[in-house]
Amino acid sequence: MSSRSGTAVPGVPGVPGGVVNGGVSFWYADDGLPERRAPLPGDATADVVIVGGGFTGLWTAYYLKKAAPFLRITVLERKFCGYGASGRNGGWLYNGIAGRDRYAKLHGHEAAVRLQRAMNDTVDEVVRVAAEEGVDAGIHKGGVLEVACTPAQLARLKAFHATELSYGERDRELYGAREAAQRVRVADAVGASWSPHGARLQPVRLVKGLVAVVEALGVTVHESTPVTEIRPKHAVTPYGTVRAPYVLRCTEGFTAALKGERRTWLPMNSSMIVTEPLTEAQWETVGWAGRETLGDMAHAYMYAQRTADDRIALGGRGVPYRFGSRTDNDGRTQAKTITELYEILVRFFPSLTGVRVDHAWSGVLGVPRDWCATVTLDRSTGLGWAGGYVGSGVATANLAARTLRDLVQQDSGQAGATDLTSLPWVGHRVRKWEPEPFRWLGVHGLYAAYRTADQRELALSGAESSRLARLADRVTGRHV
Repeated sequence: MSSRSGTAVPGVPGVPGGVVNGGVSFWYADDGLPERRAPLPGDATADVVIVGGGFTGLWTAYYLKKAAPFLRITVLERKFCGYGASGRNGGWLYNGIAGRDRYAKLHGHEAAVRLQRAMNDTVDEVVRVAAEEGVDAGIHKGGVLEVACTPAQLARLKAFHATELSYGERDRELYGAREAAQRVRVADAVGASWSPHGARLQPVRLVKGLVAVVEALGVTVHESTPVTEIRPKHAVTPYGTVRAPYVLRCTEGFTAALKGERRTWLPMNSSMIVTEPLTEAQWETVGWAGRETLGDMAHAYMYAQRTADDRIALGGRGVPYRFGSRTDNDGRTQAKTITELYEILVRFFPSLTGVRVDHAWSGVLGVPRDWCATVTLDRSTGLGWAGGYVGSGVATANLAARTLRDLVQQDSGQAGATDLTSLPWVGHRVRKWEPEPFRWLGVHGLYAAYRTADQRELALSGAESSRLARLADRVTGRHV
């Protein structure tokens, strides 16, 4: 543990061991923090400037440069590439996309089916490119298993499964308790739904691999270069301004730090823990031989993976939102949140009671007011953006990047419209979040409602979802 950055917390209530807290994420502790690239040396010009060195920005640089090698592309990153959600997520490469049901309502069911098919294909696209470019990100395509542990969760699971089938996912499977346990032995699981369109990965290794690949292609990457303002043909930093016909904002949960964008996407907080490596005997009690990514049907849901070095990395909501759209300091996490995540771990896997937690961290994801991921290029200004992934960004960022590539090429006359540019999330606009203190009060109130709903469902064992959660869904706009 001595090689890890972050702060050891020797006494987290109810959590065995000295937990390393922060230091960006366990993924960086596992693979090492990068040496930072040089900041922007002064005013510069480019054909395309990309603000943000996470998955969206790096994939966009990759696909644009591959399609048009003559383009001068500059990536500007505030800290270092992968510092945000791309280096802190749960390592779920899966086919979920935020806002699909709303897009079906706005554009028709078939349009949403095309969007879902594009997401299904995106999982394989990331796996393909990583292999082709020699990026070892610990990818294992074991699919996605989502479990139900109460009668109310089982009812939601069956409805969810039917909905996924209606969007064309014919290879999805529905399990009873026995079949679910044959994949992963989650205590009290009464059913599960499994999709093959998912993979586990080590996100930092993917980020580092992508940076190396785009630099080898000739993309310029400047780190330690915060962009303070984006305006047509200008990305403004303390060190100079980069001028380009196209300025693409790929900042996800850190968008609120930009001038004029404080209420655009809410930086929602998510937290994670990772255990010590488990023994073969411990894995015998858990199962999980297929290394599926694992989620549940709770309102305040969890997500987990079996890592390449045989740990369990598990996440969920901690403090959901910080007043004024502030973000955390290098991933530090409240002790209460670490305890709550550990309690989920041992509730799912009672045989692991007493297992050591080695690391805890947090990060922010971007949440639009209507919970819809979007990708847009304003042809009148050359300003583009993608994001609002609401926690599904590992794969969605790749689809967004390929769509931004096509939009830029279409606008510049290098190519025409494509299947991607006609997807229903392209050009979607949404109103801004409420000002403070209403934003803070609303988000904290809604997540308190979700937690209370989960507690009631566990206690009452009824088959109907809590009315409190249904009310919260309507207020947030999470479900149409």
